[in-house]
Amino acid sequence: MKSEKAGFMTRQVHAGEVEDAFGSATVPIYQTSTFKFKNADHGAACFSGESDGYIYTRLGNPTIDALERAVANLENGFAGIATSSGMAAITTVYLAFLGAGKHIVSHNSLYGPARGVMETVFSRFGVQYSYIDTTDLDQVRRAIRPETTMIYTETPANPTIGISDLKALAEIAHEHNIPLVVDNTFCSPYLQRPLDLGADVVVHSMTKFLNGHADIVAGMIVSASEKYHKMLKPVMANMGCNMDPHQAYMVHRGLKTLGLRIERAQQSAQKIAEFLESHPKVAWIKYPGLKSHPQYALAQQQMHGPGSMMSFELKGGLESGKRMMDSVELILLAVSLGGVESLIQHPASMTHSKISHEKKIEANITDGLVRLSVGIEDVEDILADLTQALDKV
Repeated sequence: MKSEKAGFMTRQVHAGEVEDAFGSATVPIYQTSTFKFKNADHGAACFSGESDGYIYTRLGNPTIDALERAVANLENGFAGIATSSGMAAITTVYLAFLGAGKHIVSHNSLYGPARGVMETVFSRFGVQYSYIDTTDLDQVRRAIRPETTMIYTETPANPTIGISDLKALAEIAHEHNIPLVVDNTFCSPYLQRPLDLGADVVVHSMTKFLNGHADIVAGMIVSASEKYHKMLKPVMANMGCNMDPHQAYMVHRGLKTLGLRIERAQQSAQKIAEFLESHPKVAWIKYPGLKSHPQYALAQQQMHGPGSMMSFELKGGLESGKRMMDSVELILLAVSLGGVESLIQHPASMTHSKISHEKKIEANITDGLVRLSVGIEDVEDILADLTQALDKV
């Protein structure tokens, strides 16, 4: 970067740039598994850490490094670690901070697989967990134990759109000398920068907003300090969760339009949320841009915009929601989010289906909840599609 004071959209275009021998305007794809050493001493220096040369793509690669620098720059972090998927980023964090007898405090409506892997895999190795509502700071305080080694949350939460106070959570975590880890997938650094609010580590499913085109699966970890980066990077490398160079190139390309895509999508999302809030067939809706949202004031403080994610329920419950989702024509009935396409899905039977019914109810994931990710299509077309689908309910 030519200037650390450059604006966000300038940085999203230029952060991570490299100078190659041919003056490439984009980061080249170094599609290689291994790298040639200058001589035996150079190879030894690379392995000892005395040289920053490249060894093997699982350990480092110029294309991947460029993406890591770019996202770390946008998150105002120390360094990034790119992974093969969002779940690879999450499990790397779990492996770095947890162990037998250790305890995690996390949000109860967490992304389904992020909670599922804890309950079905990590629990087998003696890891303990408490899933509570992290929007309620008293619940967080009560949940912390002497063996707690991490607070892990996502905000807005998936799929309930609950918003947790990151500054307050960071203060609680640091009172107990433990890190706060935040999944920032729903916002991206364009709308929210948790490290600036005191968080220690940020994770992303870059499959979503950072890539933005529904054609790549990828993850990222950004640490606020060298301390946590050094704890996380070896875990990723040893577990083989690394990203592929071509994958990194594609995400870096998508990253360059992040702000433009989000601005367009959230302008439409505000109009769509207001339409749904006033619709006679909608029982309730949660969207950070609506004053009816329980944490509306908090969203105004810690987010730079309401985003393009919302959840709602129809008065007819699950059957009405299914009928509406089966009737959309423009909006895609599909999981994931944050792409240029508008997507709609049913969390209770899809992304959060592995969580028991009782635990879903505790987390406010009702059977009738519908999640909508607004894309960049003409808002009039999205509204027309929702109108005709609701007319069939």
